[in-house]
Amino acid sequence: MFYAPSSDPARAITGFMTALAEASLAVSTDALRAATELLLDAQANGRRVYVMGNGGSASTASHFVCDLIKTAQVPGHRPLRAFALTDNPALVTAIGNDLSYDESFSLQVKALVEPGDLVIAISASGRSPNIIAGLVAATAIGAQTIGFLGFDGGPARSLVDVSIHVPWHDYGIVESVHLGVVHALTLAIRRALQNDDRPAVLPCMSATEQSLPDLVAR
Repeated sequence: MFYAPSSDPARAITGFMTALAEASLAVSTDALRAATELLLDAQANGRRVYVMGNGGSASTASHFVCDLIKTAQVPGHRPLRAFALTDNPALVTAIGNDLSYDESFSLQVKALVEPGDLVIAISASGRSPNIIAGLVAATAIGAQTIGFLGFDGGPARSLVDVSIHVPWHDYGIVESVHLGVVHALTLAIRRALQNDDRPAVLPCMSATEQSLPDLVAR
């Protein structure tokens, strides 16, 4: 769907927020469940999670890793091992300058990812060459893949195991929904671990640690 902003500031804000709500509800709950299962499987088996994206999606990738490691962590359970492929500017710019920006993620994937790991691509258009190359490399290695996509999904939609697709033709709307998905998946993982009665995989917490608040205020 398309979002046509009004020339009036107040109406533009209202229109954007309305479109944002509609776009959020258009995301497949089945896809969200499938993505949650892949993330929980990675957590349970100690697999690594790698996230990649360009521009605003690069900041979403960093945000997601922050939330997966900190907010999704539950005492008594193995923490998720998550990494953002966007967070080493020296490496990303060296690849872009010396080789090609198209290889900025695929080169890292080939060096770091192992079979069974999880690679998450965040791209509003689903057409960025470095995202496509990163997904192709991940699949060749035997990693599982999730795509946070928008617009028509682009070529990336057919390259991922799970497509979290926002069917909207507006970057602001798609990127905003993607960030909402980050928070939704983080919450789902945390709740699943809190309700899990399997034996803990980490040493018991000390009395001091047990007295700490469940979540530290940001």
